[in-house]
Amino acid sequence: MPETVKPYDQQGSTKKDEVKQMFDNIAPTYDFLNRFLSAGTDVLWRKKLLSYLKKSSPASLLDIATGTGDVAFEAARFLSPETITGLDLSPGMLQVARQKAAAKGVAITFIEGDSEHLPFSDNVYGAATVAFGVRNFENLSKGVKEISRVLQPGGGLFILEFSRPRIFPIKQVFHIYFKYLLPLIGKLKSRDARAYRYLYESVQVFPEYQEMQDILEAAGFRNCVYRPLSFGICTIYIGYKPVL
Repeated sequence: MPETVKPYDQQGSTKKDEVKQMFDNIAPTYDFLNRFLSAGTDVLWRKKLLSYLKKSSPASLLDIATGTGDVAFEAARFLSPETITGLDLSPGMLQVARQKAAAKGVAITFIEGDSEHLPFSDNVYGAATVAFGVRNFENLSKGVKEISRVLQPGGGLFILEFSRPRIFPIKQVFHIYFKYLLPLIGKLKSRDARAYRYLYESVQVFPEYQEMQDILEAAGFRNCVYRPLSFGICTIYIGYKPVL
């Protein structure tokens, strides 16, 4: 049977260095495959995520699981916060992000780090974003509590993550595409089908909708909501750290 990579917070069998290596391997082709495999819809999803931050216009933003920095760069253009920090476990992804920052002339700080052990003081950031990365947290509850720690009172956590469509025929098409076609295309372009098998597998076990909202509320976030996008292919989750 082919090797599979199980999401480590639910299955407990995948080490962080395995996931780090997996994303290091696909970093050079990551942006191209994101645009190609989603037909560019991922760009619209990220813009929709950031539209929820527009009202508060945070002066400081932490983008966790930043990858190659797509959300961070869009935030710099759309929100213009005073400071943006992008954090990721994968040095390969961060290398691409820094190259993009240099090419764009954008001042964003990219650092290697673990979402469950954030290297920041308490109450630092006005908002935090996580786009397509929260399902990779080793311990989801611990990760969102750690994010709450570094947020300023009243600061919001804005999550964009894949979910499982429930409407016919979107549900069936999504299943076939994610389970069979996406790993094949990923393998042909990136030479690493494992990452795209992992994408499908991790989405299957990730808590979604009300269950994910309950996790945010248990971590201390308030005024939590979720907003499905594109017939439920992905979902935005929002919660706010209470004002003391």
